[in-house]
Amino acid sequence: MEAALGAGLEPVELLRAGEDVDPDLLAEISTLGHAPRVVGVFRRDDLPVGERDVTLALWRVSDPGNVGTLIRTADAFGAAVALSEECADPTGPRALRATAGAIFRVPLVGWDALPGTKIALAAHGGTPLAELDLAPPLTFFLGAEREGLPADLDADVEATIPLPGEAESLNVAAAGAIALYELSRRALR
Repeated sequence: MEAALGAGLEPVELLRAGEDVDPDLLAEISTLGHAPRVVGVFRRDDLPVGERDVTLALWRVSDPGNVGTLIRTADAFGAAVALSEECADPTGPRALRATAGAIFRVPLVGWDALPGTKIALAAHGGTPLAELDLAPPLTFFLGAEREGLPADLDADVEATIPLPGEAESLNVAAAGAIALYELSRRALR
């Protein structure tokens, strides 16, 4: 709630336990393990739009927790997010919780407005991420949890995050966080 209000969004409806609505009623509609103190309804059209120099482009990422975590990660590193068709709804309850308020600060951009060099993050076979030129503007493509990215994706280069351990691959949210961290680490040098 604080994140939405802090971003200047006005609620369509605001329900406060004990003031506007019975606390037991809020507990009944809650998907949380505990009753919320406040429920706000906001217009989806009021979410941030616009461009940033770096974008995470999510291809068919269907797990709402991963979508929300990637939006939160984008917020931490100053990136935008693009969602392909068949991605989880970023305003659904699980995704919204995972954003921890970042949904109200991170621009959601169209798939046709992706900036700069397009880097497809693949589990195997790409150029190690540390060896690539990561000068913005750029877009990191992140694929669906099971399928990865399609072969015909319009990427300029394929990158891989080398894994020295036994794991077959990284969770998509972990891969996105590592890619943005690598970009940020270079910028801070």
